[in-house]
Amino acid sequence: MRIKGDLGWIYYVAKCFSLAGLKGAGAFTSKLSTLGICFGVMTLIIVVSVMNGFQSEFIDAIMEVSSFHARVQTEGQNEELLRFLDGRPNVLFASEFVESESLASSPDGKQAALLVRGVDPDVMERDAGFARELKITRGSFNLSKKYVGENEETYLPIVIGYSLARSLGLRVGDKLSLYSIGSSRPLLEAFSSPKTFVVQALFKTGYADLNSSYAFIEKSAAKEFFDKSPLVVGLKVKNPAADGLLKKEILSAFPDADFKSWREYNRSFFGALKIEKNMLMLLVVLIFLVVAINIFNSMRRIVYERRFEISILSALGGRISSIKNIFIMRGFLTGVRGALPGLVLGMFFCVNIKTVFAVLSAAVYLFQCAFALFFSPALLPGIAQIPMFSVYGNIPARMYAGEVAFITLFGILSAVISSWAASREVLGTAISEVLHDE
Repeated sequence: MRIKGDLGWIYYVAKCFSLAGLKGAGAFTSKLSTLGICFGVMTLIIVVSVMNGFQSEFIDAIMEVSSFHARVQTEGQNEELLRFLDGRPNVLFASEFVESESLASSPDGKQAALLVRGVDPDVMERDAGFARELKITRGSFNLSKKYVGENEETYLPIVIGYSLARSLGLRVGDKLSLYSIGSSRPLLEAFSSPKTFVVQALFKTGYADLNSSYAFIEKSAAKEFFDKSPLVVGLKVKNPAADGLLKKEILSAFPDADFKSWREYNRSFFGALKIEKNMLMLLVVLIFLVVAINIFNSMRRIVYERRFEISILSALGGRISSIKNIFIMRGFLTGVRGALPGLVLGMFFCVNIKTVFAVLSAAVYLFQCAFALFFSPALLPGIAQIPMFSVYGNIPARMYAGEVAFITLFGILSAVISSWAASREVLGTAISEVLHDE
């Protein structure tokens, strides 16, 4: 009961001090500190969430379309490995594929280097992640279809990225010649006998490199065309972070297998994204450091202004630690009053990010029109809405509970720590001297 009463007394006195300081420079500084924490929390939640969405588009496209969560290469035991993985609850998808670098040539002589992957024709039905990230913009993903030419020649279908199709000047139904680099034939022979495919579909992913340098053909045709390239088993799992456990299970059953997880396959790229994220999180420290310094100076002034009340509380039997906790409680209340509205606003803007950027785009456009109307009407026909607002609005903001909680708590703690630092000067002067001066 004593602790409860002590906390209640501390809260009551802290609230009285706050109400007593509703006017003057101290009140303005206090409101400024609260607004600083509010806008700091809101801005950082929005920026970090948009950055998460921006990076996740890259990561999801790479993991689901290109690298898989794990790649396993065995010495002629792929069928046994697939049977071993079949029915395991943590494995979402497992299939053989073969891929090799190739050189593409269009009918009008345009050329481009690309990576061609041979996959099962039913990969879109079996692999939900692949179907979600690989968006077909033209045609259909049908690798079983065959085309018969004028001289009874048979052509197989190929699905290529839309950026690659644009650079080669191709459309759905056009022919595309591939020169195999992953063939066991001599290089000159391989380049003298290209294999012709028909563009069956164009795809688009969230990662530009895949759109400009990737293509898919049927697996059996790829095995024949790239007879030097090995067959690899690609795996998708429920929890990519548990790749170490999956590796242990596979290597215990297939000791000679070559296991590569997504961490190894994309180490440099994911490392760059991690550094980018860490630098962004550093802004959390810098922004709230500025707010904390402002709160510290404000609390020091409050301690000085309330030295008479502090002396009276101490003379009436108040413990020094309890008096210090009054100012720490006030800092806590300042942090909560700023962080919680900032949390709500940040989450609201993240959920409605597309609408927010649309409103910003319209507001900037109207401001430009009004400015031109008053100062230079001749510029009005050339004013248009900024397209980057639309680009940013289409980036999905992804909020992670841990990051949102960290930003909010850091905003509160910055106020608490700065208040604690300022409260160390409580009763730095003798009580008798303070009362005598008064």
